[in-house]
Amino acid sequence: MRVVGPYDKFFKRFIDLTGSLLCLLILLPVIAVVALFVRLMLGPNIFFCQERVGRDGKTFRMIKFRSMMHDRRSDNSGSDNTDYDGSDRRQTHKSLNDPRHTPVGRFIRKWSLDELPQLFNVVKGDMSLVGPRPELVRVAQAHNLVDHPRHLVRPGITGLWQVSCERSSLLHENVHIDTDYVTRVTFVGDCKILLRTVGAVLRARGR
Repeated sequence: MRVVGPYDKFFKRFIDLTGSLLCLLILLPVIAVVALFVRLMLGPNIFFCQERVGRDGKTFRMIKFRSMMHDRRSDNSGSDNTDYDGSDRRQTHKSLNDPRHTPVGRFIRKWSLDELPQLFNVVKGDMSLVGPRPELVRVAQAHNLVDHPRHLVRPGITGLWQVSCERSSLLHENVHIDTDYVTRVTFVGDCKILLRTVGAVLRARGR
């Protein structure tokens, strides 16, 4: 049973907005440098957008820095029309085995720098700083997760799954972790997840 407290109902969105704007201001030099390197190494279109499942099952376009070479996609929705179709294709989070990755792409993914543009998604209101990981629409549909309780809250840049020691490599096998988070969203819980995320990034573990 989901318990909605004052923080979840009234204050979380305010903290998301102010926190993301502050992060954008502080990290603007880093974002500019990453954008420059992506432009120089991978060419135009430095951003990569994908349709993901958001709050209440509604879809939105999640923004990331490009980290791969183009692969004859007809669009940026994450379709199956690709050169690479490895066994871990869109099953595991942040696979570094995809041959389309470039050195700069591997670096920004290892240090989670490709995730920084998602701060704009938070400002827009599609995402939260902390919440369940937004899933690709076709993956969510394949595993009957579109109407899952994990979508009762906004998806997050980071979340309990990303910092959990119990997570498996397959995204759809971790929904119980997201459910645990959604059951009771608290300020203290979000702060703990953010701190653990910082530690994970500093260890270059990735998310």
